[in-house]
Amino acid sequence: MANVLIVAEQSGGAIRKATLHAISAGRELARRTGGELQLALLGKGIGALAEELAGYGAGVHAADAAVLEHPLAESYAPVVAEIARAVQATYVGAAATAFGKDLLPRVAARLEAGMATEVLGFGGNGAEVTFRRPMWAGNVLAEVEIATPMKVFTVRATEFPAAAKEGKGAVRAAAVSVDAAALRTRYAGFKEVKSARPELTEARVVVAGGRGTKGDFKPIETLADELNAAVGASRAAVDAGWVPNDWQVGQTGKVVAPELYVAAGISGAIQHLAGMKGSKVIVAVNKDPDAPIFQLADYGLVADLFKALPELAGKVKGSR
Repeated sequence: MANVLIVAEQSGGAIRKATLHAISAGRELARRTGGELQLALLGKGIGALAEELAGYGAGVHAADAAVLEHPLAESYAPVVAEIARAVQATYVGAAATAFGKDLLPRVAARLEAGMATEVLGFGGNGAEVTFRRPMWAGNVLAEVEIATPMKVFTVRATEFPAAAKEGKGAVRAAAVSVDAAALRTRYAGFKEVKSARPELTEARVVVAGGRGTKGDFKPIETLADELNAAVGASRAAVDAGWVPNDWQVGQTGKVVAPELYVAAGISGAIQHLAGMKGSKVIVAVNKDPDAPIFQLADYGLVADLFKALPELAGKVKGSR
């Protein structure tokens, strides 16, 4: 029997959606090992969120303290490590978000644990669990075994369904002994980009543009708004300074798996494909018939995006 601890992520008074996918991964791992699933929630004034999280059928260990008001990995890591030891967790995981990628390596170091990142699924039998993760821009899937007694991992949220509520777990207060004065990092501020469009990693539809836009994203944004979609971009478009960094989809950007992904003017470099090939339906629009993106696309249109996208947007608008 091996217990599983999933670290929940909260922001703006709400549980982040990626956490629900991580809970699903934790449930699967607990079923495989015969252990119990536990959840850790850190922050300030998180009582109501802890009760909400308990609705997912696992015990919630709530660390509520002023020093944890802002998600600093340096202050969060020792608290998570202590919770993991208290619940005798063999596995400690979180979603592979910016939060999880920052926090979990520090937790692993404190627990002297091996770590697997961007986990797509689990293999092995019983206590001999292996972690399936991508390598080489997603061209290779490796089956990794962690040899240390405690094991830390992050999961790619797009590979696990969002957990549904089931039962009611108990909420317990977790001890916090972090000395704020001893921290070597401090919270300076957070400037959130406000947008009326859906969050890129949580959107049902994504319309993305690349080098073929030549810096003009107006057709991309017009179609996205008609579809109530998020806007994405290739690294080439971001590096050129045409669009903000938070629009980037790919190996060094955000990983998305919407129901519909429209790639316009994107050639299909492997680094970009690594961030969107899990999409349910992929539509490619490119005037180069030999563009690699067509090998992955479910539907391909060889056309000039500046003509095709306005026509598509008009059809969508006219269908209402």
